[in-house]
Amino acid sequence: MNDQPMILYVEDDSRSRRVMEMMTRDMNVSLTLFEHSANFLTRVLDLQPPPDVIFLDIHMKPHTGFEMIEMLRESHQFDGIPVIAMTASVMNEEVQQLKTAGFDGCLAKPLDFDAFPEMFDRIINGEKIWRIVS
Repeated sequence: MNDQPMILYVEDDSRSRRVMEMMTRDMNVSLTLFEHSANFLTRVLDLQPPPDVIFLDIHMKPHTGFEMIEMLRESHQFDGIPVIAMTASVMNEEVQQLKTAGFDGCLAKPLDFDAFPEMFDRIINGEKIWRIVS
């Protein structure tokens, strides 16, 4: 990992993308945003440097977060890279579905401005964060 971790955030909601941009502005990170999930795997594979952490909105088109995580887990280039689900509507029982699908954590939207930098540090250091209530 370089000195400046690279974040990929796949999110179709422009407000959520702006929030992530604002939250990461003062962090020592590089942020790449995908506004849709079309050609997802090809686009991720083309990223240089590859992402150190991937945040996926669950409710997207044409590929859902569940479909995108499946693509990532089938491609061994992403082994060991934390993939975090981002959703405004996760219920406790859905956490098991996210874990089974291969997610390394889940953050509820809207994101917590005060808590995000610490949560990010914990994620980048290998901790699995399941924060499903905002």
